[in-house]
Amino acid sequence: MSLARYFIRKSVATIQTESGSHDLKRSLSALNLVSLGIGCIIGAGIFVLTGKAAAQNAGPAIMISFVLAGMACAFAALCYAELASVLPVSGSAYTYAYATLGEVIAWAMGWLLILEYGLASATVAVGWSGYLASFLKDFHIIIPPALSQPTFDLIADPTHAGKMVMGITSRFNLPALFGILGVTALLVVGVSESAKVNNVIVMIKLSVVIIFIGVGAFFVHPANWQPFIPDNIGPGQYGFDGVLKAAGVIFFAYIGFEAVSTAAQEAKNPQRDMPIGILGSLAVCTLLYIAVSAVLTGIVSYKELNVPDPIAVAIDRINLPWLTLGSFKMLPFLVKLGAIMGLSSVMLVLVYGQTRIFYMMGHDGLIPQAFCKIHPTFKTPYINTIIVGLVVGMAAGFTPISVLGDLVSMGTLFAFCIVCFSVLYLRYKRPDLPRPFKTPFMPFTPILGIASCGYLIYGIGKDIFMVLWPYFLAGVVIYFVYGQFHSKLAKEQQ
Repeated sequence: MSLARYFIRKSVATIQTESGSHDLKRSLSALNLVSLGIGCIIGAGIFVLTGKAAAQNAGPAIMISFVLAGMACAFAALCYAELASVLPVSGSAYTYAYATLGEVIAWAMGWLLILEYGLASATVAVGWSGYLASFLKDFHIIIPPALSQPTFDLIADPTHAGKMVMGITSRFNLPALFGILGVTALLVVGVSESAKVNNVIVMIKLSVVIIFIGVGAFFVHPANWQPFIPDNIGPGQYGFDGVLKAAGVIFFAYIGFEAVSTAAQEAKNPQRDMPIGILGSLAVCTLLYIAVSAVLTGIVSYKELNVPDPIAVAIDRINLPWLTLGSFKMLPFLVKLGAIMGLSSVMLVLVYGQTRIFYMMGHDGLIPQAFCKIHPTFKTPYINTIIVGLVVGMAAGFTPISVLGDLVSMGTLFAFCIVCFSVLYLRYKRPDLPRPFKTPFMPFTPILGIASCGYLIYGIGKDIFMVLWPYFLAGVVIYFVYGQFHSKLAKEQQ
């Protein structure tokens, strides 16, 4: 078997023909897609990771980190918008890589996206569980820590001062499992129903975020912004090195607009609506992130934000008599409710995105056909969705947020690099293709996208590759044992 066989490409014409398939129901409007993106972007980034990145890496300069991450996202988003209008099918960067770089690279991209979405879903579920426990505690309903925290977490190594090792800290995070199973059931029933629920959640979440910014701005203490960039005390700890590290970590928060591209095959008018959904959701959320990080670090010193619920900590510092009824405080109630609702929609979109990656890989024969089997009534890939829900739910029960953020960001950044390269490749190889949306300032935009994402990958650090290689090795084995022999494209060409 020649080496060229592993780099066979799916033609653009084939992908465009697949986009006309009626297996999946086209029910999403441009507004639904913008809401889908916002639903995924406004979540763990604001409610969980902002505080940790400020406390551990950037200090008040977390605002600069969001600007850097947003700029890298803007370049990638413009490239995503073009590809989503030319290749309007589910699959995101996996499908784009199949059309430009060949099957084995597409497999690697799909395998990486599966890790990205799966770990991101589990990460958000852990944060959701923390806010739910805090919310119920206000009503004197206590979930035992042994059943509301991940089984494993990083703990101090008693034999080496300052070193952290993985240890057993709890039994199982039961609320995280139930949260994932809840959104899984909703996705099995139907995408349009899920989109309606997501629209309501997004409105509530945006209202809470805007209230926090509007009210919190009056309680900002400028002294908390000093020093704006704390002195560097180690690799990735403050200084500009820390600002860069934080930008890579919080990049996790931006994968929502990529999730919009996985919905192309269920959009009513993908050529027009996909660019609107991708660019619209990114623009809204970047502005909100910068504003929230400014208010958050202005209310509370960055040194106190290394907690799972930083927004709740900031809200507790705000004491407004007119928002207090006896012992009941209205503002913390609204914020925690908004966080719970917000993280619910993030789980919904991330699980949705992963199932659509599996759907396309199953459709192409690289994984078993069960992953692309459609329910006759609901018109959803139900077996795929149930499997994803169970696996992600178990991962959420065992795994802590502190272990997952860097892995998700790394996967996202690699995907963005592939997408930017794919735009360059298709502009060179297929200049004749009709492009409803064109990436502006070619070829500088995709080149800057690759450079900025590569820079953020460098900022995350090389240690993360040591964690990733066993997963990649497993992917290589699966492809060479199963995928290469069941590839539909390879069979057609033979």
